[in-house]
Amino acid sequence: MKASVCLNLGLGLVTASLLGCATEPQQLVPERVYQPEWIGGKPRLHHSHPTLILGQDGRAYGNGGCNHWFASYNLEADQLSFSEIGSTRKICPPPLMEQEQRFLEELSRVQRWDFSSQEQLRLWPAEGKPMRLESGHD
Repeated sequence: MKASVCLNLGLGLVTASLLGCATEPQQLVPERVYQPEWIGGKPRLHHSHPTLILGQDGRAYGNGGCNHWFASYNLEADQLSFSEIGSTRKICPPPLMEQEQRFLEELSRVQRWDFSSQEQLRLWPAEGKPMRLESGHD
């Protein structure tokens, strides 16, 4: 009996230590700046700084690399969608304008989100590759 108590105690300690290693699932953080690294299967232009911020009021906003953009968003569990996307209308060099156009088009196609094993936020369209974003400073 003494051996079985020790065995049960040992198993309990191992189980508790394994549960202590479990991590909480990552969540989208309102008002955190996310910066795309990959947009539409292409890397972000090195000298550009597009951003995505999810406001607590159901509005998303940021910089497209040239213009400021804004949209409504709907977030339910791992489902995410953007609508009513608009932006200011400054003119920038063609590569920045093309990337910004791609960025806004990709946002309009987003249907769900998750985090990669490298802790990148991935915004997934119905088909194709996700847009990958790094978390910036709050």
